[in-house]
Amino acid sequence: MARALKSQWHNLAFSGLILHEILDHPIEDETPQARLKQVGMMTILYSMNQAHQQLTLSNIMEITALTRSGVKETVDLLVKRGILEETIVKNSMGRGTARQFRISETLLEKLSSFAP
Repeated sequence: MARALKSQWHNLAFSGLILHEILDHPIEDETPQARLKQVGMMTILYSMNQAHQQLTLSNIMEITALTRSGVKETVDLLVKRGILEETIVKNSMGRGTARQFRISETLLEKLSSFAP
């Protein structure tokens, strides 16, 4: 029971932190709709991260049913904010490249300061 409660507190802290980082620090010329999409995307990415799924454009597209450009648009804003970090890796076929993301260490450090 204590573990489940700790997980709930952690999820709640993450949600609050994301809301603060995105809504309280708008990027120039960014619409409220774009900020709301980023909050939703981070919720999905955090769930994927907790389930140990790779954060690639293809995996995100599969879960969200968004187009590649729809995912890319929102994810690029999160990278610009420093909430996500991007690396280029080999694609699943091993021949080309793919973009892979991870939640930034800075954000995770901020989150750890909320630990009960």
